[in-house]
Amino acid sequence: MFENLAEMFLESKERFGNKPAFATRNKDKIFDPVSFGELYELAQNLGTALIDLGVEAREHVGLIADNRLEWIIADMAVILAGAADVPRGTDVTDGDITYILPHADIKIVFVENEAVVQKILKNKDKLPNLKKIILLEKQAKVSGDILHLYDLIEKGKILRKGGDKKLEQRIRGIKKEDLFTLIYTSGTTGAPKGVMLTHSNVISQINHIPVQFTPSDRMLSLLPVWHIFERTFEMVAMAKGCCTYYTSIRNLKEDLQIVKPTFLASAPRLWESIYQGIMANLEKAPAARRSLFYLAYSVSKNFHSASRFLRFLELDLEGRSIVTSFFVGLYQFAVLVTLFLPNLILDGVVMSKIRNATGGNLRGSLSGGGALPKHIDEFFNNIGIPVFEGYGLTETSPTISVRTNEKLIIGTVGPLYANTEIRLVDINTGNQIYPGPNGFGVKGEIHVKGPQVMKGYYKNKEATDKVLKDGWFNTGDLGVMTYNGCLKIVGRSKETIVLLSGENVEPTPIENMLLRSDFIDQCMVVGQDKKVLTVFIVPSLSKFTQYGNTHELLASNPNVQKQIREEIKNLISTENGFKSFEKIQDFRLLPKPFELGDELTAKLSVKRHVVNDKYKKLYESMYE
Repeated sequence: MFENLAEMFLESKERFGNKPAFATRNKDKIFDPVSFGELYELAQNLGTALIDLGVEAREHVGLIADNRLEWIIADMAVILAGAADVPRGTDVTDGDITYILPHADIKIVFVENEAVVQKILKNKDKLPNLKKIILLEKQAKVSGDILHLYDLIEKGKILRKGGDKKLEQRIRGIKKEDLFTLIYTSGTTGAPKGVMLTHSNVISQINHIPVQFTPSDRMLSLLPVWHIFERTFEMVAMAKGCCTYYTSIRNLKEDLQIVKPTFLASAPRLWESIYQGIMANLEKAPAARRSLFYLAYSVSKNFHSASRFLRFLELDLEGRSIVTSFFVGLYQFAVLVTLFLPNLILDGVVMSKIRNATGGNLRGSLSGGGALPKHIDEFFNNIGIPVFEGYGLTETSPTISVRTNEKLIIGTVGPLYANTEIRLVDINTGNQIYPGPNGFGVKGEIHVKGPQVMKGYYKNKEATDKVLKDGWFNTGDLGVMTYNGCLKIVGRSKETIVLLSGENVEPTPIENMLLRSDFIDQCMVVGQDKKVLTVFIVPSLSKFTQYGNTHELLASNPNVQKQIREEIKNLISTENGFKSFEKIQDFRLLPKPFELGDELTAKLSVKRHVVNDKYKKLYESMYE
């Protein structure tokens, strides 16, 4: 068991020294590896140079880059130097730069390339604390106050050869409650919040990962490494001696065949993309081949469904009776026996070829950042690719619960992580539902306590106190505890929307912009776990008097719909500062306004869960 990340880095180097730690694809489509020993030495040298540059213990260092070997080297070096990094991707906006860098007290920032340098230089007058910029890209040119990562590595190497031991002193001074990172949530309402994560937070995730990994496992890195999900996954890989291979969306299909990964961390959008690719290929296939696939899938689906029932791995929200279990169990046992041989044959003939779309060796995938659509979840688990869907937030480092081989229950996010407690609270009364005598199968707001819960929001006591009370973190999500001991996510009580791609969207600024229109009285943006955003609109009666005197009449009028569509298009635009994933793709006009005591609270805030429940069919119609 590790106490901090510096200990983990050292132990990985000592245990797996010559084994490959990370591999980067070159122009010849060959992955060039860097060993654990080489990686540690590069980080030591860079860490020494950072200290020489003036980086203090517990200082914050910026890191604006995407997935690449130099990201990991910089990350390790900052941590070994006793500091904490503040990461962000290269799609960072001017607003992010001018808020985050000063707020996090950043004096030194690593950046990926010249394009990011120009973004920073453009805003230099708003960055009074910034002293040095360090480039990661090998071919990039440096001048003035701009330094290069590999030059600093060389400098650190010379210092260490000369007897410099300051890095070792820093490592000895690292405490488990020190920050290892400060991640600013990507919200669009007001200022982003800096989530303070400690060494003990992430170490608790590494030490208790419920999925078994060995040095022979090959991991594919696709999700943004500055997000805590991918970052923790890569640290788990380091701790277990696995090699991580860097890929991209552009190269994914090819790299799956080259690397033949055994595990990968993924967002739901990846599985949807692979599923659509499989279905598209099937449509082009001869009729006989299509028929064979559907037969094989039907057999596999029924075989695995029977197996799950007999192992108590079916979603159970009501509590299975002994009588039901006995009689249904007899039937399912007969199904299992009957389909055993056909499933074995068809799996070898058909399903194994489908699995080859992911390289053929995938033992499983950890999926997070949003809910998997049910049909896709079932599809991959039924064809023999286990999907370990998990649940968590940046504030929980990130995992609160995750499916395991023993608890792979489709429709849930698995059992709780080790040493994690949750309570489900009635959002209307504040009463605790779970744990409790009748707590299973009942919806409540999820509050969590455990070693993975953040230290708080940086320089934001008010926001911290709002979500953290007596060690309990209010996730703002709604969940149900199943009778077979797994958590099921059923909605959100707070406002942040997480799209299928993993992008976080704050609906308030979008709604505020829409409400600037004279034609819109009320609105509510939706899209949790969907590809795109949509919106419910209550149109203004006074502006559409020629089309009717009730909202019900306006809701079905094509002229009203046309005007509202134009308003949405004009207001939620790039010109008004909205990103592509924040644009509204569809809308529905509501037959009545939001009312106090029904859809509105005493403070006239919209009760989002009430609106979602009331207009469920309208909501679904926007995504058909």
